[in-house]
Amino acid sequence: MEFFSPNNNGWRAYQTILNKSFNCGYCGDKVASDRGYKIGRGKDGSSDQIGRIYICPNCQGPNFANLQNIRFPGQMFGRSVKNVPENLNELYEEARKCHKENCFTASVLLCRKMLMNIGVEQGAKENLSFIKYVDFLSEKGFIPPNGKKWVDHIRKKGNEATHEIKKMSESDSKDLITFTEMLLMFLYEFPSMVSDEIE
Repeated sequence: MEFFSPNNNGWRAYQTILNKSFNCGYCGDKVASDRGYKIGRGKDGSSDQIGRIYICPNCQGPNFANLQNIRFPGQMFGRSVKNVPENLNELYEEARKCHKENCFTASVLLCRKMLMNIGVEQGAKENLSFIKYVDFLSEKGFIPPNGKKWVDHIRKKGNEATHEIKKMSESDSKDLITFTEMLLMFLYEFPSMVSDEIE
């Protein structure tokens, strides 16, 4: 992935560039901008264009994009979940941050690790194999109906990320964050909403 290098690439002047709508990697707002910088090869930026820097009109943050539209910083995926125990929440937010920085393999591995930590949080013993945690969550009813396929998907992708020379994709990361978010909502956010209403 190539964005720019200060040693051999130049930035052209702040100018009107191709209009683009995007979620700012800094403030998170959905914005559109046609102001920024073109990034070209060569010290003066006058040769082949390899990317752009969009300036967020809301927070003024510089959002880099190469010609394949790979962006830095990326955007957060998923949402924060309420009432999750601190240790689990830290792992979940770390997975979301990894996704934002285009570290998709790390995000997948964290989601796999979360299943083990959720198992322990719900009463499973420590130092079990991954499949034992999956079985525990399923047998105890912590995985919603038809959710076993998703858990198997996490297991498979986690194994690929751990044991194979294979990078995980953005869609792999999105899939696993989506399931992890749903599981955390099912286990922690929804029950607390009902208890709050009863009280």
